Amino acid sequence: MPTPDTTSPTDFVRAIVEEDIRTGRFGGRVQTRFPPEPNGYLHIGHAKSILLNFGIARDSGGKFNLRFDDTNPTKEETEYVESIMQDVRWLGADWEDRLFFASDYFEQLYEWAGQLIKAGKAYVDDLSADEIRQYRGTLSEPGKDSPCRNRAVEENLDLFERMRRGEFPDGSKVLRAKIDMASPNMNMRDPVMYRILHATHHRTADRWCIYPMYDWAHGQSDSIEGITHSICTLEFEDHRPLYNWCLDTLGAYHPRQVEFARLALTYTVLSKRKLITLVREGLVSGWDDPRMPTISGLRRRGYTAEAIRDFCQRIGVSKANTTVEVALLEHCLRENLNKRCQRVMAVINPLKVVIENYPAGQVEWVEATNNPEDGSAGARQMPFARELYVDRDDFREEAPPKWFRLAPGREVRLKHAYYITCKEAVKDAAGQVIELRCTYDPASRSGVTPDGRMVKGTLQWVSAAHALDAEARLYDSLFVKPNPDDVPEGRDWRDNINPHSLEIVRGCKVEPGLVQAQPGDLYQFMRVGYFCCDPDSAGGTHVFNRAVGLRDTWAKVEKSGKANQPD
Repeated sequence: MPTPDTTSPTDFVRAIVEEDIRTGRFGGRVQTRFPPEPNGYLHIGHAKSILLNFGIARDSGGKFNLRFDDTNPTKEETEYVESIMQDVRWLGADWEDRLFFASDYFEQLYEWAGQLIKAGKAYVDDLSADEIRQYRGTLSEPGKDSPCRNRAVEENLDLFERMRRGEFPDGSKVLRAKIDMASPNMNMRDPVMYRILHATHHRTADRWCIYPMYDWAHGQSDSIEGITHSICTLEFEDHRPLYNWCLDTLGAYHPRQVEFARLALTYTVLSKRKLITLVREGLVSGWDDPRMPTISGLRRRGYTAEAIRDFCQRIGVSKANTTVEVALLEHCLRENLNKRCQRVMAVINPLKVVIENYPAGQVEWVEATNNPEDGSAGARQMPFARELYVDRDDFREEAPPKWFRLAPGREVRLKHAYYITCKEAVKDAAGQVIELRCTYDPASRSGVTPDGRMVKGTLQWVSAAHALDAEARLYDSLFVKPNPDDVPEGRDWRDNINPHSLEIVRGCKVEPGLVQAQPGDLYQFMRVGYFCCDPDSAGGTHVFNRAVGLRDTWAKVEKSGKANQPD
């Protein structure tokens, strides 16, 4: 799949890689990786990392690996592995035959841990997790040595082997690196390397009951795979000294770690812990709920890989944490969908129209342009008949000033068809308008009448006899505040969930050609927005998710010159 550039050619990460190529570091070779934990679905922030790593490797003639950091069996599932692989492929990142798992290296990591024990650089500790935290000290006070820190090498080797054999219960012992309990960097105060977990692993089953911590597995996995540039987000900057210490102490091949700012979006949470909470507490329908910032949720809503790649290119890569307006992401989607989507007629809130002077039983076919932005998209035929549906929002019994749509005595144009004039509004016993009686001008088919009169209002419509039943799901932001964590004391981020983030509208009417719509198909519902056919479509009723509305606030801000462009 062809992909455009995913980052600015001048971003600092690319500059580092280009300089390493120029100076011959790593022999001019480039190999990057994306190392997700399979404990949840990927989100838009991961897309930035995937496209950065893949784009650098691709543009440098290098290689890109996909490696799962599967070191915590209590939180990992095969479902997550499969969803991550699907998402990475969908974004256009190709790992070719380089699919790896940290669990592939468990034996090597265990042997290397033994090497550190023999060198007096690691020890088995009996302190509990709470005690380890207490002994570690604070940012202003140094830590203190564990009573187990000076165990003999032979005793440590014996205990570590017995840990592997499963002789000790969970939490009773850990293996720690012996570095510096007085280090100003908390990560260097004898970090835990292994913990005991009697849990079944999704790949290794019950062969192991000790599992490496991220900081022990990550750098060594990079080394084993020959990664040149370990590109990660800023929260790992303080971990870089530990990354370097492990590799240097082992005397192993040493990649270069480079950190960049992670993505933050307004009206969105990207914390995996919070996303898991949304799913588990039923606050959304699942990981692929179209309100979720997960890649699967965005895809189901109607986002395209091209739009996400464009977004990642526009925001670029920086060293400073910033928050990007979600309006920019929506703008990228609109630009992409405007070029690719077929325009179709859809009436979300139908109101019947009877054209009194149109012959009963007659059906004629009008030609409708599929996409005015794409000259090769062609046209289609739509049925026009005496009874139609228009949108109820396009009628006012008492029209306000500058109302250019339907009202008693007002004339409008039906898109691709005729001028009609409203003569009467028929009401039910409750006073609700249930039908409009109109007339049409047979000479207005071209949109211009012989007398030269023009109308300002153009409406979408569908033939009542031919229309298909549909359900529209109208999505809005999942949160009501730009920063969902902005809550009063004693409240939490869940209090900012938008109770109106989803409106389900049943009884919609769409043009008959949409009978062929398949899940994932994208359309522009004229004057309404861009919609994606949902997998829930069944039983003769198609379900369409609104991906984004037609109004582009970001483009207006950008055009005015008042936009604060993200780094």
